[in-house]
Amino acid sequence: MKKTWITVLILCAVVGLGYIVWPFAFTVVPIEKVEEVKQSEAFDAVSYVDGIWTSKIIPAITDKAVDLSTVLSQFKVGEDGKASKEDLIPVAKEYGLITVGEAHVYVVKGEGEVLSVDTSKSAGIAEIKLDGYEGPIQVLLYIGPRIPSDETSVRDGVGFINFGDFKDQTQYGKVASEINKRIVNEVLQPIDKETLKGKRLKFYGAFTIRTFNLITIDLSKVSIVPVRIELE
Repeated sequence: MKKTWITVLILCAVVGLGYIVWPFAFTVVPIEKVEEVKQSEAFDAVSYVDGIWTSKIIPAITDKAVDLSTVLSQFKVGEDGKASKEDLIPVAKEYGLITVGEAHVYVVKGEGEVLSVDTSKSAGIAEIKLDGYEGPIQVLLYIGPRIPSDETSVRDGVGFINFGDFKDQTQYGKVASEINKRIVNEVLQPIDKETLKGKRLKFYGAFTIRTFNLITIDLSKVSIVPVRIELE
């Protein structure tokens, strides 16, 4: 009889502990969140960019590109390579656009000679001696085989790809990544980096100046993401 009571007490203790532990054993996710995740995963950035690359993205850059020499000549840069945010805002309003994150994005074109090529890092760059500009700002052109993962200049610069058109930040970010992959594969990959130095070229592309939470901005250089490069 004593063993029976002990068994009953043990069973009661196990059941009681189960009631206490059970709510913490599982993570309850609202059905709305599950659906959001499913939609984000289902979004096909490749197909999205496929549908607008030739018909909209390339024309948006090449048709509205401003001469880079004109833009750079508007920047007031000190000997330390710094510019004030206050001075940059009017230039962005006239020649570029300002995003909700306070980034200044410019769609530009230019011609010049390749002074140097640096492929020591995967995000390779070429320094350009820009025609029509004698100022202190260094002009760099991404040449691959990679574009930095946080680079969104082309997506933001075209003007018709808006965050509000997507379900969430994940989808919006995937679009920028896919655009950059397309640039690497179709624009940068065919270029022979070994023979690029000393050549003249013409480019169309976009660059970003980030100003969020800043008073002065380092403008010693600008780094351009090209959507078209024409070698002479």
